[in-house]
Amino acid sequence: MSVLHKNKTFATLLATVTGGVGLHRFYLRGQADKWGWLHAASLLGCAAVFSLWPQADAYFLLLPLIVSILIGILEALVLGLMPDEKWDAAFNAGTGRQSDSRWPLAMVLVATLMVGAFGLIAAIARLFDLLYTGGIYG
Repeated sequence: MSVLHKNKTFATLLATVTGGVGLHRFYLRGQADKWGWLHAASLLGCAAVFSLWPQADAYFLLLPLIVSILIGILEALVLGLMPDEKWDAAFNAGTGRQSDSRWPLAMVLVATLMVGAFGLIAAIARLFDLLYTGGIYG
């Protein structure tokens, strides 16, 4: 059985776009990854918050998923900034191929940083709005 070569650019993009549900973890480590399942459980966390507090603001209902998305974006930055040699040693040890990251990875990293910064600032701003004004500004 041959081992598939894992693409660093694709893994970074997957972590950016679907990091909240952990698809990048399953792509890299398979279905036995406990942290991937914890990301996926964030959807169940949203359902649990809704069942316990159905009249809550949407921010609090989605808070488990928001935290998981922000962690996924951080993981995307860590994966994308990992040197190719270290990447190959960690995820492509048995493939016999070497990774060669180029400009598409740099573009994904810039977009990830922009989305992550916007998401983190928006989450903090909404939290402070809800805590200190009762949500009067939104």
